Amino acid sequence: MRLRFSIRLQLLVLSLFFFAIPYLGYNYVWELEQYLRTGQEQTMIGTARAVATALHERPALFDSESAYLKDVRPGTDLYAPPIPYPIQLDGELNDWQQVDDLLTHYGANEIVERFTNLHTNDENQGAASVNKGTDKTISLSFEHMVGRYDQFLYAMFNVTDDALLWRQANSLSVERGDHLLIGMQTPAGHLARYVVAPYESGWVNAFKLAESGTTNRAVENALSIQGRWQETATGYNIELRFPLSMTSGALAFAIVDVDDPVTRQKRYAIGTANTNNIDELGTVVTPSPEIERILAGLKYADSRVWVIDNHKRVLARAGDIQTASGLNTAKREASENPVWRWVETHWLLPLYYHILTKPPADFVDELEDAYALAGRDIGLALNGQPDSLWRLTPDNKAVVVSAAYPIFIEGAVMGAVVVEQTTNGIRTLRNRALEQLFHVILAVMLLGTLGLLLFASRISNRIRRLRDNTEAIIDANGKIVGKLPIAKEGDEIGDLSRAFSDVLLRLQQYNSYLENMASRLSHELRTPIAVVKSSLDALSQVSAQANTQQDVFVQRAQSGISRLSSILNAMSEATRLEQAIAQEEVTTFNMIDVIKGCVGGYQHAYTDRQFSLSCSQDTAMLKGAPDLIAQMFDKIISNAVDFSQPDDIIDVAVYTKDKRIVLTVSNPGPLLPEGMKKQLVQSMVSVRPESEAAQSAGSPHLGLGLYIADIIVAFHQGTLALANRDDKRGVIVSVNFPKI
Repeated sequence: MRLRFSIRLQLLVLSLFFFAIPYLGYNYVWELEQYLRTGQEQTMIGTARAVATALHERPALFDSESAYLKDVRPGTDLYAPPIPYPIQLDGELNDWQQVDDLLTHYGANEIVERFTNLHTNDENQGAASVNKGTDKTISLSFEHMVGRYDQFLYAMFNVTDDALLWRQANSLSVERGDHLLIGMQTPAGHLARYVVAPYESGWVNAFKLAESGTTNRAVENALSIQGRWQETATGYNIELRFPLSMTSGALAFAIVDVDDPVTRQKRYAIGTANTNNIDELGTVVTPSPEIERILAGLKYADSRVWVIDNHKRVLARAGDIQTASGLNTAKREASENPVWRWVETHWLLPLYYHILTKPPADFVDELEDAYALAGRDIGLALNGQPDSLWRLTPDNKAVVVSAAYPIFIEGAVMGAVVVEQTTNGIRTLRNRALEQLFHVILAVMLLGTLGLLLFASRISNRIRRLRDNTEAIIDANGKIVGKLPIAKEGDEIGDLSRAFSDVLLRLQQYNSYLENMASRLSHELRTPIAVVKSSLDALSQVSAQANTQQDVFVQRAQSGISRLSSILNAMSEATRLEQAIAQEEVTTFNMIDVIKGCVGGYQHAYTDRQFSLSCSQDTAMLKGAPDLIAQMFDKIISNAVDFSQPDDIIDVAVYTKDKRIVLTVSNPGPLLPEGMKKQLVQSMVSVRPESEAAQSAGSPHLGLGLYIADIIVAFHQGTLALANRDDKRGVIVSVNFPKI
């Protein structure tokens, strides 16, 4: 079987090729981006490992007591983030807004010392209510945080107090008004206590208290601790500063409330921890200058590096991901062709970037000023397992990948190194790859367009050649003078060429029929004309007395005239029938009733033949003209009678099959010649032998019977077919009509 490769299939295959290019390109770029992401992730883990290696087994870098705590006590163990510029000690607290996320609230739950019973009627009840923080007589609360700038520690307190009671200006006792207590561990390991107790708003200094924890007697000025105490509408603000060298890292603050202006008794102290006991002091962690010096060189590494302690607090950081690309992306290589460079710059790239997205020049970095980190990767690193994490910025503009690696000191995890990068570099490389892909797609589309033009030109030339060949084999008089070359192609144009060749062959056969029709008619008309002529000639030569012989000649002339009339009537019957069909009224009728009526008449008209009728059912409704169906049936029966012998049985059957009405007429007789089954329904075509053609003068046969029957069948949207019987003893005519 020959493979049919149609034009439609050719175009489909070509279209699939065009679709395959962007699909394959997309998958290539996607795989490339995945590999780049994996490579960037592994590179960052390697960078974190390298930095952590420089910090392994260096306990001096983690000499803060807080670094060795198993658990951080919120509100007691403090974190002092780096401050970009020195705090202006004015009591307004405006300079602390950039780090106000680290503010800690202290209230009734943070009472570190009670000096008097708040409920005079029931001491135990008062103490219990104070410890639970439910006593409504507690009127003091504050917000507090610390920060580091250079070698100084800054502290702020936003205090809410319903009654601010100042220390009397001439009083030597620092406990006779609201005051701030400071307790810290000196570098030598001793407890040092200080108090800030002003007598008005303004600049303040601290007093150093006696070493005994049972008294708050001031022994000397502590000018290193200085700041501002500023009264507010709800209480007061305190801003302090003192050198980091004063403490080894253990620190506590407490504000003592004094409300009674008469007794001036201390009520309670709310703070971070008890300032009188060195064992109860909290710790304060500050970013390590030594670690920052180690990381200083990494700020040029196109990434951001963090070092955190085991409590996730930032000890040092370097770099900025706002300006980092994430990967080193080289500048675009300029094309040597200035024309192509101009087209790419002014036309192609602006078009591409209507679809592509450029890496953002700016995005929201929620960790830009963070002083504590969190995340799954950090949690795993602090458990001793390196990990990485991908996150999307809050504005959905950038993707940040972070890698964390643990820092080990004596086998224990003391912190972690966190390295961050954006995927801007990968996105840039992806865009570069897509740009090249789009270049290729445009080139392929141009080449494909050129190929389609050539393909269309080839098709056009083939059609033009078919037209020229068709015109060449027909002369000016419309006569077919040659044969159309048979196409070898298996597509639609090849089919069209072969169909033209078949049509021209049929037209040539029809022309031959028309050319032969005159000779056939002359053959049929020659005999009656000769009879009439001879009769008339003889009639003119006989005497008037020979009446008997004259009558014979007259009869012969009448017979010839009758035969000529029959021939002319038969020739015009088909034409009259076609004109009559155009005016015929269409009705719905039972075809079985029409056939039964006709068969009954044939039994009387053809007494020397036997008719057999079989019907599968009683109803076979057909839409058309019953008279035309009867005329069609007459032609078929007449043809069957002519080709059968006396006493032969002519079988007629009517049945339905697949929503169609089938009429068959079978008669014994000579078989149909090969190759003539379709031509017998054409006009002026007959297979009768010459001896039979030389029949009686009144019965000429021009081959119009089945032609007329086929016209009637076509009017009823049916088909007529002739075939030899299966037993090879006769012919069967089958007619199919659509059933209503």
